[in-house]
Amino acid sequence: LAPSPGHKHLSCSNVFSMFEQSQIQEFKEAFGCIDQDRDGVIKKQDLKETYAQLGKLNIKDEELEEMLNEGKGPINFTVFLTLFGEKLNGTDPEDTILAAFKPFDPNGTGFVNKDEFKRLLMNQADKFTAEEVEQAFTLAPIDPIGNIDYKQLCYIITHGDEKEES
Repeated sequence: LAPSPGHKHLSCSNVFSMFEQSQIQEFKEAFGCIDQDRDGVIKKQDLKETYAQLGKLNIKDEELEEMLNEGKGPINFTVFLTLFGEKLNGTDPEDTILAAFKPFDPNGTGFVNKDEFKRLLMNQADKFTAEEVEQAFTLAPIDPIGNIDYKQLCYIITHGDEKEES
């Protein structure tokens, strides 16, 4: 039976070739953290305990079952890797980075204010140090009034800075 044309499904045999060895090792470590009872299969209780360790105690059984159903059977390491391969396959890194900037550019101008963005980077989530922000901004195309052209920055991040050195 052929898979439906609208649904890409990776075969388990080639999933290991999609990732570098270091990435596979990281996935293996993540799998080991989630597989709480170390039986080689992620089950609802494993997910529940993992969420509890992360401080999320009120997750519904339906949510856990939905996650497990993505595997269409027992979730061993190969299935785990295949699920991530399917999620990551076809995601354009440039689109992903552009999408990350969208909340900071509600009018869709393609620019974010450098000072405001610096403040956010230093005060939200994984807080950057001033040095890290300045280092990040060395690649950033910044106009004379202090706005970062994040579309150009995304291009530089994903394709390299293709300006010729003179």
